[in-house]
Amino acid sequence: MISLGCAKNLVDAEIMLGSVLQRGMEITSRAEEADVLIINTCAFIDSAKEESIGAILEAHQQRGLNKRPDQKLIVSGCMSQRFAKELRQELPEVDAFIGLDQVSELGAIVEKVVARASSPCLTDKVSVPHDDVDLAFANTRPTYIPNYDTPRFRLTPAHSAYLKIAEGCNHPCSFCVIPQMRGKHRSRTMESVLAEIRGLVSEGVREINLISQDTTYYGMDLWPEKAGPRQPVDSSCGPTLSRLLREIQKIDGEFWVRLLYTHPAHWSDELIETIAECDKVARYIDIPLQHIDESMLQRMRRETSRTHIERLIDKLRDGIAGVALRTTFIVGFPGETDAEFETLLQFIERTRFERLGIFKYSQEQGSRAAKMPNQISTRVKNARYRKAMSIQQKIAHETASEKIGSGLNLLVDQPHIARTEADAPDVDPRVILSRPAPVGEFIQRKITGSRGYDLLA
Repeated sequence: MISLGCAKNLVDAEIMLGSVLQRGMEITSRAEEADVLIINTCAFIDSAKEESIGAILEAHQQRGLNKRPDQKLIVSGCMSQRFAKELRQELPEVDAFIGLDQVSELGAIVEKVVARASSPCLTDKVSVPHDDVDLAFANTRPTYIPNYDTPRFRLTPAHSAYLKIAEGCNHPCSFCVIPQMRGKHRSRTMESVLAEIRGLVSEGVREINLISQDTTYYGMDLWPEKAGPRQPVDSSCGPTLSRLLREIQKIDGEFWVRLLYTHPAHWSDELIETIAECDKVARYIDIPLQHIDESMLQRMRRETSRTHIERLIDKLRDGIAGVALRTTFIVGFPGETDAEFETLLQFIERTRFERLGIFKYSQEQGSRAAKMPNQISTRVKNARYRKAMSIQQKIAHETASEKIGSGLNLLVDQPHIARTEADAPDVDPRVILSRPAPVGEFIQRKITGSRGYDLLA
C-alpha cells in the first residue's frame, strides 16, 4: 500500500490493512511480491490530485516491470464523485475503486477482485465490476467511523500513534470540499476513544495525536439536544473535548496527548483551563486560521471574526503556560487584494506563531470559491507564499535561538533525533541529539544550539 495525504488518510490506510490481515492475507513492502497494489489517494487539493495520479501511474508501470500481469491495482481514499469518475476514465487499468465507507471491508474486496481474475465465470457474483458501479460510494456522503476494536495495522513508529476521535465536518468554508467527501461531523463515543488510548498506552505508545476534521467540535453531535455548528461549547450539555481530556488525564502511564486540527470557532474558556490543568496534554495547539482580514474571513465563510481570533490567541497564551501555537494560512484566495494580504503579513509579524505553514489557494471543483470572480494568478500566489514564509522563517529562527540554554523534555524518534512538546510528527522541526538515546522514551536534554529550524541538544 502507498498512502498519500494527511494523518486522517493514514488512519484510513491502517484500518484497510487491518482488514486485510483479519482475512488471513499478508502485507509486503516489496511491490514485486504483491498480488494486489493499493493506492490510498487524497484528492483534497490539486497538488494532492496530481500526486495521486502519479502514484497510480507508477504502480501500473511497476506491474509491467515486475512482469506480473495478474497483479491487481485498487484505488481507495478521500475523493469526490467527479474525481473518481475522472480517474476511471483516465486509468481503465485500475481494477477497483473503494470509498471511505468501505475502508474496513478492504480484505473482502481484495478477495473478490482476485477471485474475479482467477475465475471469470464468477464475475456476476462479484460486486466490483469494471464499470461505474464501483463508483457508487461517491454518490453519497460517508457515514463510517472506526471503533476502538476496529482492526488496525499501524504505519507509525511504535511509540507514536494517530487516533481519530471524529470524522466529517459541518463547516461551510467556501474553499473546501471535505464535507462533500467525508460527510457530516460524527464523533466516536468517549468510551470508544478511552478504550483505544488505554490499549495504545499498554502497547508502549508515548504520544497520541488526536485528529479529526474539527477536533474542538468533538462530542457536540452526541448531545441529547442537537448542537449547531456555532453553538457555544458546554460540557453540562454532553460530551466535549474538555471532558474527554480530563478522562484521558486519569489513564495511568507516561505519555502525552497532542491536539491537532482544532477549529477556532469551538474553543472555550473551559477547554483552555482543562489543558492548563492536565499535564498529559502537550502544550501545543494546532489551530488553522486561514486568514485574519475581516473581509477575507467572510468570503472564506470561516464563521469567525478577527476580533474572536485575536482574543482567543491572547487567552491561549495567557491561560496555558509555555504553549506553542501552530497555524496555517491561505494566500491567493479569490479577490485577495494587496491590502488584505498586507494585513495578514502584519498579523504574522505581530503574533509570532511558534509554528506556521502557508498554502497557496487551490481552486477546487465543487467548492463555492471555485466559482468566485477575481481568481488570483499562479505568479501572484507564488510571490505571496514566498513573502509570507520569509517572515515566518525569521520568526522561527529567533524562536529556536531563544530555547538555547534551556532544559527540555524530549520524545526520541531515532537514536539521534527527538522532538519537543512543540513539535508534531512529520510537520514540525526536530531536535538533533549529540549523544544517542533510547527510541520511544522521554529524556531531558539541554538545548545547545540551533540549525535552521531544528534545535541541537
